Amino acid sequence: MGEVRTEITLVNIGDHEVANRGYIPQEQVRRLTVNAVVNTGAWTLVINEATREKLGLRVEETLDTTLAGGGKVPSQVTEMVRICWKNRKADCEAVVLPGETEVLLGALPLEAMDLTVNPKRKEVVGAHGDTRLSVVK
Repeated sequence: MGEVRTEITLVNIGDHEVANRGYIPQEQVRRLTVNAVVNTGAWTLVINEATREKLGLRVEETLDTTLAGGGKVPSQVTEMVRICWKNRKADCEAVVLPGETEVLLGALPLEAMDLTVNPKRKEVVGAHGDTRLSVVK
């Protein structure tokens, strides 16, 4: 399939809520726009320590993460972060992997934003067109 990338903006949800309540100006909400690697093998958003620090995300849990090659590394799980892609958004935890250089956009946020990967065109697209669809069974 090859590598697929897409531009996303990551937003500190805590800052966003404080700004919505009027305690800080919207300009102080920490956000970062990145060109993320779409990785359907990752279950959530994967970031590095520098990205965590820029966004000011608190670490909520430490765990061992199994890498694609089979090894395990200690990682951290952050508080919720908002992922924005075009007109869609999803809130999820981020996993901080030591030594990771890329931001990886995983399966759960893709699903939450009703997105899929078009491997032929190497792009992220809405699974149901331009409108986000939620299905409840």
